[in-house]
Amino acid sequence: MSQDTIAAIATPPGVGGIGIIRLSGQNSLSIAESLTQSSLKAGSTQFRKFFDAQKQQLDHGIVLYFKSPHSFTGEDVIELQGHGGVILQEMMLSRVCELGARIAHAGEYSERAFHNDKLDLTQAEAIADLIESGSQAAARAAMRSLQGVFSEKIHSLVESIINLRAYVEAALDFAEEEIDFLAESDIQQQIQNIIDCNQHILDEAEKGRVLNEGMTLAIAGRPNAGKSSLLNYLAGYDAAIVTDIEGTTRDVIREHIALKGVPVKIIDTAGLRDSSDPIEQEGIKRAWHEIDKADVVLLLIDASKGFSEEDKNIESRLTEAHVLRLYTKSDLLDSAQKSSINDSLISTKNGEGIDGVIDLLTKNYADYNQNQSTFIARKRHVEALKASLKSLQSAKSIFEETHSGELMAEDLRFAQKALNQITGEFTTEDLLGKIFSSFCVGK
Repeated sequence: MSQDTIAAIATPPGVGGIGIIRLSGQNSLSIAESLTQSSLKAGSTQFRKFFDAQKQQLDHGIVLYFKSPHSFTGEDVIELQGHGGVILQEMMLSRVCELGARIAHAGEYSERAFHNDKLDLTQAEAIADLIESGSQAAARAAMRSLQGVFSEKIHSLVESIINLRAYVEAALDFAEEEIDFLAESDIQQQIQNIIDCNQHILDEAEKGRVLNEGMTLAIAGRPNAGKSSLLNYLAGYDAAIVTDIEGTTRDVIREHIALKGVPVKIIDTAGLRDSSDPIEQEGIKRAWHEIDKADVVLLLIDASKGFSEEDKNIESRLTEAHVLRLYTKSDLLDSAQKSSINDSLISTKNGEGIDGVIDLLTKNYADYNQNQSTFIARKRHVEALKASLKSLQSAKSIFEETHSGELMAEDLRFAQKALNQITGEFTTEDLLGKIFSSFCVGK
């Protein structure tokens, strides 16, 4: 890790009452003392004037000095709180760079905090998620991750795996003894308990990911099934063109909304059918690409036409996604026709059935604002938990089939390695660079 002293403007650009310059590194104190032409004490709030190279006053304000290791980064940290304003802040930043600092990279303060063991990787990511929270529930969940709720769950799971690994590998060391330590133990129950714990954390992390990134909801179906009408109804305005002409939607249309407090990215797709039109073919190709990635797919079927062979073929391709079949245009049906349909019936003309669909979509996330255990998560966390779960299930299966401690120990090692990527105990520099580069400059 670089030993340079870094500096950045820690407040948003624009005119404001206060502008903050943050310094971190071994030369922070000497730079600040040169800037203020005075000595500074740690742990106290000090009013100072800030001077340029010609000893002309640039500004005045508050100086805070956090002495290593009692700071966010674990290094000497100085915060210079002067007046806000783009030009004034740039002049202050230029001056501290003249005195020996360099401009910080995006996320470099948080990365230094991570390397100096002030927080782990999930906590560092939670800082960015807290800043970018799109709802009160997301902010609360991010704060819980920052406080270590997610990390504690992962550390506890890893500790259980380590204990089991230690026992299995110790038993292998005594393989020539008459006692079969593996046969005499409750290993199968232990690993099942670990699998159950992993699955529970994975379920929570998936909810946290949806809260953080938003649920991706793709609307699919044949042409004129009512996809664009549903998008417009949920969005609250005419986001997509609606006509009686089939194939009106040629490209993917996206809208960001909230359903009962849950962030949702709605994707309206082109009507799915065989077509010789090259433009429509490209639209259908893009539609399938979005549908395959979605968290939930709403398969819309024109109730006035019924469930056709084409609808059946479309549905057969949706086995990997959570699919909700909806019959649209229920306002065109009489009571007898409605009673013959077992799936959800909706109408964007009169709103029939749509509240029920929203309840179905949000039922697993409706307690976000009340749930005090929900933590924020990212896609990479979910993928790591899935990888560890797969290795644990493999370990259990191998042990039940072969009673082989060697193969089981290897799968346990893979599971531990996957989990360690979440908190950063085992993380490549490339991954660290990618994560921290997405942070704000000054954080």
